[in-house]
Amino acid sequence: MSRVSMFNSPLLLGFDQLERTLDRLAKNAEGYPPYNIERIGDNGLRIVLAVAGFTIDDLAIELVESQLTVRGKQTDDGDRVFLHRGIAARQFQRAFMLADGIEVMSARLDNGLLSIDLMRPAAEPRIRTIRIDSGETTEATHAIDIAAHRTHSR
Repeated sequence: MSRVSMFNSPLLLGFDQLERTLDRLAKNAEGYPPYNIERIGDNGLRIVLAVAGFTIDDLAIELVESQLTVRGKQTDDGDRVFLHRGIAARQFQRAFMLADGIEVMSARLDNGLLSIDLMRPAAEPRIRTIRIDSGETTEATHAIDIAAHRTHSR
């Protein structure tokens, strides 16, 4: 059974990496811990994760290229005896893909909420003029270009 691509439109060229990233994030999507994403000002974002019961030493935040990963691992306290255990002490991993240029500014743990502040720089318009060559080339020049391309592609 083949899968239907979200990016199968001829107008969306070169989005293969984005599609693979979305597939990877969808496979790892778990409901724990719950989180919010808030807008702060014009260029700021804040990710807030509910990590009640975790200490700073139990949490790790890592940024590899454009993937922000938050991990939590609690150590089981052997001195405590539970008559009922309704609060799970489990490890988690939550990943967020950041757009190019977004910077992680800070992280703070307060009252069981881990807040990660991000800054998105103001986008500057990228305008580039593309030169148009005429189609009037000689056969000899065209043949040389094809031969040069073939030698480089092998």
